[in-house]
Amino acid sequence: MTAEPGVLLNIRVADCLPVLLVDPRGRVVAAVHAGWRGALVRIIEKTVGDMRRAFGSDPEELIAALGPSIRACCFEVGEEVVEAFHGKFASAERFFQTLPNRPEAATDRHSIMFLSAYPPGHAPEHVPAARLDLIAVAQEQLTTSGVKPANILVADYCTACHTDLFFSHRHEGGSTGRQVAAIGIAKPDHGAM
Repeated sequence: MTAEPGVLLNIRVADCLPVLLVDPRGRVVAAVHAGWRGALVRIIEKTVGDMRRAFGSDPEELIAALGPSIRACCFEVGEEVVEAFHGKFASAERFFQTLPNRPEAATDRHSIMFLSAYPPGHAPEHVPAARLDLIAVAQEQLTTSGVKPANILVADYCTACHTDLFFSHRHEGGSTGRQVAAIGIAKPDHGAM
């Protein structure tokens, strides 16, 4: 984050959620890289708090832009991610969509897990349990921090669905480029007529 004109902040993503924050009154900007791990540790809330502490930004005046990222239609996560979010967020149920082949995955997270065919600790890795909605997580963190819902703008693109427009780490098997999300404060033009 910065309040210095002429400094361009940027983050690189290829499925993670880029979040750009603007305090128009205080002339402060921030760029946040919010993948599921960052969202889990409330990186967006922490950034809003840091803007308030460092620059006196009023969260009610902030404008947030949520860029293209992998969306719930394509973002399958394992039970460990579902459990981690339930351990950190009281409203975690609304962050997940049930997978068609696992109707109990997101709705009954305490189902009869002991009836697994695998011995304890030996379940196959990366078994999808649900789909994570990073936009819902980001919106909750922003509103919890005091940002008005009307000030949250969402670019409605899934990077995994639109590989003709964006890079997608998951869809393209990890071998891909990155999008850059950038924000800055223009320097005053002293030579303008």
